[in-house]
Amino acid sequence: MAATFRALYALQESSGKYHVEFRELSELELPTGDVRIRVAYSSLNYKDGLAVTGRGKIIRRFPMVCGIDLAGTVEESSSPEFRAGDRVLATGQGLSEMRWGGYAQVASLPADAVVALPDALDLRQAMALGTAGLTAMLALTALENHGVRPGPNEVVVSGAAGGVGSLAVMFLARANYKVAASTGRPQLHDWLRGLGAASVVDRAELAAENSPLSSERWAAGVDTVGGRTLASMISATASFGAVAATGMVTGAEIPLSVFPFILRGVSLLGVSSAWTPKPPRLAAWKRLAETVSVKQLEGISRIEPLSRIFELSEEILAGRIQGRVVLDVNA
Repeated sequence: MAATFRALYALQESSGKYHVEFRELSELELPTGDVRIRVAYSSLNYKDGLAVTGRGKIIRRFPMVCGIDLAGTVEESSSPEFRAGDRVLATGQGLSEMRWGGYAQVASLPADAVVALPDALDLRQAMALGTAGLTAMLALTALENHGVRPGPNEVVVSGAAGGVGSLAVMFLARANYKVAASTGRPQLHDWLRGLGAASVVDRAELAAENSPLSSERWAAGVDTVGGRTLASMISATASFGAVAATGMVTGAEIPLSVFPFILRGVSLLGVSSAWTPKPPRLAAWKRLAETVSVKQLEGISRIEPLSRIFELSEEILAGRIQGRVVLDVNA
């Protein structure tokens, strides 16, 4: 008799809508994959909140196991890249969209979606980083590749209290940039300074309607919010600076002038971690393992049981999550 495992399962209804429930599945139901993984932890991302609550068009195939991240141990592998006992992780790569994801005790994935866990990280730490950490590191790398270097002007980070934002603050500060962290939660100012922020900017200031070309305040930026905030950051970026855009929490439309681009040479850099090819993913995870402060990482993350996923999904969509939530899929 085949073994069973618990998973958070999304089922489409005849109306076209879907519902999400915990279900015991047989391992015979697992999709065909090169690597079978015993999952230990996953994480909570804004995208997960949308998928679990049905408020975003995240899931493209049904039935679907939710969860865009996972970390665990290889049980079986038909790929020479991995063998039983290896510690691995997976982020994005269609998980919770077209491939069964990490909100389950077992996963089966193609080898290209799986990354060997760097020795310096354990499984829990890998998910304290997860998609958010990968995205933040890709944003930092994009700014560096554009030529942005530490200097007197600050690099501004929007949504700094969230997963991507808090990690971006940490990584930029550790790379010797002066960081301005933007948040709408005054009670988190000291927390953000503890991550390395040199100053804190009120969220409302960036979200306010601004001139198409403001004074050159920022050397660069990492935006997790989109909308008017992104437009404000671009309008106040110094000549030949850049803003790395990673999210769209407040909206997809950008009320923007061409002035920053044609008068200052400012660049808008798109950052997508969902389908990042494997070589840059491996490079990013290597740098994450070398860069991250384990003490700081523990300070911005907490562990929760997967059984609380419905409540936690509402919290992240409402902007009430601070830092990162690691999910114990066996609890």
